[in-house]
Order: sequence, then C-alpha cells, then structure tokens
Amino acid sequence: MKEYLIVDGYNVIHAWPELKGLAQANLEHTRLKFLEKMSNYAGVTGWSVIVVFDAHGVKQSGERQEDHSGVQVIYSRENETADSVIERLAHSMRGERVYVATSDWEEQRVVFGSGAYRLSARQLREEVIRAEKSIKDQSNPSFFGRNLENRLSDKVRGVLELWRRSKS
Repeated sequence: MKEYLIVDGYNVIHAWPELKGLAQANLEHTRLKFLEKMSNYAGVTGWSVIVVFDAHGVKQSGERQEDHSGVQVIYSRENETADSVIERLAHSMRGERVYVATSDWEEQRVVFGSGAYRLSARQLREEVIRAEKSIKDQSNPSFFGRNLENRLSDKVRGVLELWRRSKS
C-alpha cells in the first residue's frame, strides 16, 4: 500500500529550530531548503509527500500546485488556509495510508477523524534526521567499498578469521 505524507509547511518550518530563525530572515530560501529535505525524505522512504503552504493573506491568488524534486507542493488560494486544504486532501484520500505532519492540535484532531495518522513537527523532524543520516551513511565510501573487512566489527572479523584458518 502506498503511503502519503501531507505536511503543513509553515507550521513545520516554524516548529523546527534550524529553520525558524532562517524563516525570519528569508522565507523563500527557507521554503526551498525545507522542500529539499522533504524531497530527500521522500526518496529514502518511498512515500508520496505533499507540502501545503498557506497563501491565505495573498490577494487574488488561486490555488497553485507545483512539483519540487518529486514533492507535490500546494499553495492555498486567497481566503483559504493550509488547514482547509489539508483537511480536504485527508478526506479525499480516505482508505489510503495517510500521515499528516502538523503541530496544530486542532488540525491533528480533524485529520485523525478523517482516518489519517498524526505526526507532530517534532516527530517529522526526528524522521527526517534519521533519513539524512541514512543518506550520509550510504554515501560514505567505506559503506560500499569493495573491502568487506573494513565494514565488520572486530568480533565478527575474528570469528571469520578463525573459520577461514580451520578450512585450510
């Protein structure tokens, strides 16, 4: 079964310490940095990630969608909150395995009622950090190096060496 993650973009950005300060200085840069993290997360987990940003205060804007490196990005339309878009998505995806990442308690309750799983901004951050570590570990040359011996613990290496010597 395919898994979906719907993220309340600004809610999560303002909840993550490493992004909160950045957002105050340059929101566009922060949004792009966050979308890169979500793209990497989607790549590691295989989940379909949808990030919803609130355009509630933007005059004469219609709902806009775009793709950012495999992440579906939705900007709400004028006079519509990101919460409304998330609720509509969660409801339309009933029967699918859907997670919604937000620290808005009221929003968590509403989407839970639609059958979606709740994920706080803190929990998502922990998951993303694990995914980033996984990417870093896999890109380490010794991880995929030809020499298996470098990747074994001393105990396992010792057992294999004893086994090798007993065979000769």
